[in-house]
Amino acid sequence: MKCRRFVAIGVSSLAVGLLVTAGLSASDTSPLTQPQPPADAGLYTAAQAARGKAVYEDACAACHGATLTGGAAPALTGRKFEASWSHPKVTLDDMLFVQRTTMPPRAASAVAPDDHVAVFAYVLQMNGYPAGDAPLRLGAPALLQAPRWAGGSASTSGSDLGAGTLATAAPDFVTGEEGAAPASTGPDQAALDAAAGSTDWPIYTHDYAGTRHSPLDQINAANAARLVPACVFQVGERDNFQTGPLVYRGTMYITTWASTIAIDAATCRPKWRHRWEPRADTVWERNRGVALKDGRLVRGTPDGYLVALSADTGALLWARRVARAEDGETFTMAPLVYDDLVLIGPAGSENNIQGWVGAFRLSDGTPVWRFNTVPKAGEPGYETWQNPKGIPMGGGAVWTSFSLDTATGDLHVPVTNPAPDLPVHLRKGDNLFTNAIVTLDVRTGKRRWHRSLVPNDSHDWDLTHASPLIDATINGKPSRLVVTAGKDGILRTLDRATQEVLYETPVTTIENADVPITTTPTRACPGVLGGVEWSDPAYNPATNLVYVPAVDWCTTFTAFDEARFIPGKNYMGGTVDLDPPDKSQGWLTAVNASTGAVAWKYRSPRPMVASVTTTAGNLLMTGELTGDFLVFDARNGRELYRFHTGGPMGGGIVTYAVGGTQYIAATSGSPSNFWVDQFAGAPTVVVFKVP
Repeated sequence: MKCRRFVAIGVSSLAVGLLVTAGLSASDTSPLTQPQPPADAGLYTAAQAARGKAVYEDACAACHGATLTGGAAPALTGRKFEASWSHPKVTLDDMLFVQRTTMPPRAASAVAPDDHVAVFAYVLQMNGYPAGDAPLRLGAPALLQAPRWAGGSASTSGSDLGAGTLATAAPDFVTGEEGAAPASTGPDQAALDAAAGSTDWPIYTHDYAGTRHSPLDQINAANAARLVPACVFQVGERDNFQTGPLVYRGTMYITTWASTIAIDAATCRPKWRHRWEPRADTVWERNRGVALKDGRLVRGTPDGYLVALSADTGALLWARRVARAEDGETFTMAPLVYDDLVLIGPAGSENNIQGWVGAFRLSDGTPVWRFNTVPKAGEPGYETWQNPKGIPMGGGAVWTSFSLDTATGDLHVPVTNPAPDLPVHLRKGDNLFTNAIVTLDVRTGKRRWHRSLVPNDSHDWDLTHASPLIDATINGKPSRLVVTAGKDGILRTLDRATQEVLYETPVTTIENADVPITTTPTRACPGVLGGVEWSDPAYNPATNLVYVPAVDWCTTFTAFDEARFIPGKNYMGGTVDLDPPDKSQGWLTAVNASTGAVAWKYRSPRPMVASVTTTAGNLLMTGELTGDFLVFDARNGRELYRFHTGGPMGGGIVTYAVGGTQYIAATSGSPSNFWVDQFAGAPTVVVFKVP
């Protein structure tokens, strides 16, 4: 079985795989520090390792490299590999367990159990373990020993470390560069409050309501066919590129997992670049964007820091460690800024984090409030986590944008899945506040209301979006609504006054959705990667349509009898085998905001994970994993323009005006090692205009 091109997830909350779970870089080819062989050497035979090499070459080498030094997937030797398995509570049996239950990604059952053991013997051999006279067997007592590098035999420190290492002496606060100061330009709070009418793109979803709608109409259904590239910016980094650009007064801000970059929004000429050097473990190396206010850019990092930069120079103003990467917490979402508050929460449900949403001072990152999405003892909702076997439980991560009603102060948060993901028989109850929309007082963090939409989830069906906030007429009555969507493939609209679900509209294939996941393999749609991933729905008030991209990809789910928690590794509690990639597809669906009826649909040959953006010019713009940038007539779905960008599209698409000219910027190239088609491409921004 050859390594599939779809090999390592980005964004969704799931990140399976022997090393992908650790968030390690595929470029790590450092030689392994060779300590003395362990006293109980000889865990496998040479013949067994030879068999394992043959299986590895067929099933793994295309991704992990012919000599285990990495490629599309991380290395299986080297300092980062050592570090990722250095926790003193992790054993060789844990390593083999992760391999045989997750590798190849989402197709582990395609490799026979004996072949999994043989591959592990080969990995041990390549990491310095000598062969012996007896073959390695599942359950062998010798597997209960810790890897020989446990306790830090390798010389690793700082940014050389990958996720899963022990906590380092990371500073809680990093002072800014000498003389650094925020930019003198805004946007100030008044400008952000008025973002719905802005010809810039000042918030990740354009405005606090999260509409992804621009009032610009210079480019419209009549002239969109004349679009041409105005300029191109190549990021120059091999990265998971899911950034959603911000644009303010002619400057565009984009991110990679470690870099923040400012470019001229009309010419693509770079202005500055800031590179964050991790101070602690990095978990999932991806980032979706920044927030901007009062001359400060704020973003999260994979090692749990909030970082503030000067918007005009990129100089570091401050950095504060507010999440614990050693516990699996990591920042992937673009934060939201309101007044002096930075609003953000960590991803990492599959790492069994104890999820939360927090507010921090824009001036220096000081914590203001925190709401626990997985309640602690004594907090409301704690009683909904039944745990008869006393296993570790958690989840409740957030990894997509929030929406905010500035008139009421309601902050709408989409909370994702519980952990362990699949064995619902081990964590009975509604598992609040996972897979729920939670509405908080933006100033205090107090819960105002919540609605559980996928209670007691057993499919990893994250609720991924609680936006846009819209006003529409329902049954002849003006109503204030919040749109939600998630990986269960259903777009729901709720009345914000009553919390009633007004309608539910499937936006992808739904099969066996009500069949519980058990220890018997069950095929269901959407799959573990199905439905709506990290890109928000958009809303056009002129058409009264909500537009949502989706993944159509089914999965065979199997829960384990027992859940094994391994520090620093995925905590799925079962296996997920996706249908072959050629059985997947994508959908772009336009839904009537008042009735839930489908107005039109577009089918893509590959899953759709790029953002959707709509305008007053009756345009609807999105991108495909095929690399095609698409423009539709927002009213009827008629294709107006198509341009191949050279790489799969999984990031943001924004529109803005500079000097009286409307531009459209589309991000392209390798959303992750997983979300690619035939070619990964390179992180690139392509800017279009009508001549």
